[in-house]
Amino acid sequence: MIRVGIVDDHAMVRTGLKQFLSEHVDVRVTGEGSNGADALALARKGEVDVLLMDISMPDQSGVDALKAIKARFPALSVLILSGFPEAHYAATLLRQGASGYLNKECDPEEIIRAIRTVSMGRKYISQAVATLLAEGMAGGLERLPHELLSERELQVFLRLAKGETVGHMAEAIFLSVKTVSTYRTRVLEKLKLTSNSDLTYYAMTHGLIQ
Repeated sequence: MIRVGIVDDHAMVRTGLKQFLSEHVDVRVTGEGSNGADALALARKGEVDVLLMDISMPDQSGVDALKAIKARFPALSVLILSGFPEAHYAATLLRQGASGYLNKECDPEEIIRAIRTVSMGRKYISQAVATLLAEGMAGGLERLPHELLSERELQVFLRLAKGETVGHMAEAIFLSVKTVSTYRTRVLEKLKLTSNSDLTYYAMTHGLIQ
């Protein structure tokens, strides 16, 4: 039996994953959480074999949580399930100890394949990630400006690009309006843009939003 912990700040996502995983006799969900602190707590309890974790969470990010978990529990398999495309974080997180990286738009059956693979102490490399790694080994292309953004900057960028206001975003991700505005300024500077409309156009032309 593979014991799985699910960490995602959206209750609906956790519920859907639990329901899906319950259909497989060799997997059992033994814990869940909504933030980085919960992820570390699940690891500390020692009741999970695989931690299925998002990287975009309100307090401690999944990236920081991964670093903390691998520092304390290096043998624990951590499988990242993120809404961000593989190009943004996959290679970096695999280097930092993640056992695999999946996009939330992947086929559900790929999630169960990945869980079974990493539970045996192996890495799970999806086709999309394999292509990225191959391009990187071959020299690849120069990184695009948005690929240099921090996790939080990228989160703010994508929300702004979709038309979300600073005030609504601040409430949604538990930051002050001033802090979100600071992130917006940094994003505009790094991307060499001047307005939210520019952000939307950039995101659409690079396939980051539809």
